[in-house]
Amino acid sequence: MSARARKRPNGAPAAPKVRTNGVRARVPVAKTYKLYVDGKFPRSESGRYYPLERDGRLVANVCRASRKDFRDAVVAARNAFATWSQASPYLRGQMLYRAAEMLEGRHEQFTAELVLQGGTRSRAAAEVTATIDRLVYYAGWADKYQQVFSSVNPVATAHFNFSVLEPTGVVAIIAPEASGLLGLVSNFAPAVAGGNTCVVLASKTLPLAAVSLGEVLQASDIPAGVVNMLTGWREELAEQFASHMDVNAVVYCDEDADTARRVQLAAADNIKRVVLRAGLDWNTDESQSPYLIRDTQETKTTWHPIGA
Repeated sequence: MSARARKRPNGAPAAPKVRTNGVRARVPVAKTYKLYVDGKFPRSESGRYYPLERDGRLVANVCRASRKDFRDAVVAARNAFATWSQASPYLRGQMLYRAAEMLEGRHEQFTAELVLQGGTRSRAAAEVTATIDRLVYYAGWADKYQQVFSSVNPVATAHFNFSVLEPTGVVAIIAPEASGLLGLVSNFAPAVAGGNTCVVLASKTLPLAAVSLGEVLQASDIPAGVVNMLTGWREELAEQFASHMDVNAVVYCDEDADTARRVQLAAADNIKRVVLRAGLDWNTDESQSPYLIRDTQETKTTWHPIGA
């Protein structure tokens, strides 16, 4: 058949060729994974994205967050802090448990996304299960860590002296590069269980489950702004995470000594706390602990006069 004969009457290109089995050839539509900021799913304000590929095949398009996106996320986290930090520890634990319930119901989706990024199905399923268990673990500690770390202090004066923990504020978290779901949750869950709000930079190479986790958080009871999820390049954003003046603590989870040093130097400008978590295997029970909650807490000591 000639090209003229294959033209449509209006001059438009001909329909796609039909394969021999009768199925039309088509190009799959790659999903664009957006950011999760203030309970919404915006694209990057810069319009940038990067293609995520496996074995030469396009898996998805992932938003590349800018510094402006990070600043917007910090504003959302700061606005949410007052309400979240004043919520009862029991209520915070219930909300984290609800997120675990929601993730349990989407186990198959998250397993498929981890496989899409290059993992085996058995390991992916095990990681999703471990992530659910980790959310439940920190949900249980939300109303118990105070009893462990608070104290009544002996003093030599006529005072009742006691120390309690209070949340630091907005925590910026650079999540582990090699653990796109379990490592991510293992770092933001203790921060929010202790009453902090956070901005998280997900793994650059394993970002899909992190962004989908935003959908779980949105559908759970955790208020907008408590957890904000960004995707992008840590070489671009790491120093911004550490230097922002309205961030109270920064958690860095990888083993790049040069980046860790740059984070520490940038954080010194407003004397924010820096937590370095290198060399941890997030798949083990040793990587979960109430001490990770204490990492982003401040100790408040009160002197109350007695016998006056």
